[in-house]
Amino acid sequence: MKKLKLAVIGYGGMGSYHFDHLLPNEGELFELVGVYDIKEDRQTLATEKGLKAYGSRDELLADPEIDCILIATPNDSHKEIAIAALEAGKQVVSEKPVTMNAAEMREIMAVAEQTGQVFMVHQNRRWDPDYLIVKELMNSGAIGDVFQIESRVHGANGIPGDWRRLKQHGGGMLLDWGIHLLDQIMWMVDSPLKSIEADFSTILGEECDDGYITYLTFENGLRVITEVGTTNYIRLPRWYVKGTQGTAEVTDWDLSGKMVVATNADVAAPTPIQAGVGLTKTMAPPSEAATKTLPLPKGLQLPQSFYQNFYDVIVNDGVPIVKNEEVLKVMELIDHIFEIVEKSN
Repeated sequence: MKKLKLAVIGYGGMGSYHFDHLLPNEGELFELVGVYDIKEDRQTLATEKGLKAYGSRDELLADPEIDCILIATPNDSHKEIAIAALEAGKQVVSEKPVTMNAAEMREIMAVAEQTGQVFMVHQNRRWDPDYLIVKELMNSGAIGDVFQIESRVHGANGIPGDWRRLKQHGGGMLLDWGIHLLDQIMWMVDSPLKSIEADFSTILGEECDDGYITYLTFENGLRVITEVGTTNYIRLPRWYVKGTQGTAEVTDWDLSGKMVVATNADVAAPTPIQAGVGLTKTMAPPSEAATKTLPLPKGLQLPQSFYQNFYDVIVNDGVPIVKNEEVLKVMELIDHIFEIVEKSN
């Protein structure tokens, strides 16, 4: 089996994560060769780890030994680097968000088509176990027909890092985390979008959004809420999924949670309960025989890891799990969300 030689442009948090944690698991497929970063300390770190530190991006792209390039730089530089790498005859992986907008993604796709090189976007959270549980719930009917999904990521540390606070670099939570939540939903739901509502949080006073919320309605009737917050000191569940026969909750990435489903047994009507200063039958818990609590399913598994799939696409003309047309569709959705928010302000 031929190993593909890979180098990274941008050896910061994500670039080093790929090299230190993801790619070593695919040791039979890739040989990690070198690094180019504009920061000298990162170049030094690369050499200490036995990697070649290239003196410039052009030097790296001109190296005939390099088969593949990983782009892990700030968002606003992805398009330029991707096009240069494709034109240099390299196969390319880009970190997300792939570009600043859909138009830039179309430019990259055109160059990839022209050069015949593979270009893929590291939408890694299609592999998240919590997401794959919800995907199975959608497909299995375990809680009936799913009619509402709430997908949230909450923290209380503000906008991380430095460039993520700046519009010129593609900062903000819609592009940082929203790109994942929206990609997950659009990949899971087999129905066109009918309507979109959205709002940004700017409570921290930065020039980029420190959180956002969207309400997506699909033509099949499914309604989806996606939300990212960086000022949430009490988190809501990662996933809350409502079906015609039950409800499921995935509390966090540790996969804690449960399903409560209807037994459809013939039971007596619920007894009214004291609620505040009044009574309610509507909000009383169902009788014990009316529902049962079940563990969450294990989740559908994807046939290959991201890098196994990237290798398969290059070497065996395999089918990409993350298709560029799907990435483009999500970038178009994000463009539309920005337009909605701008018009409402």
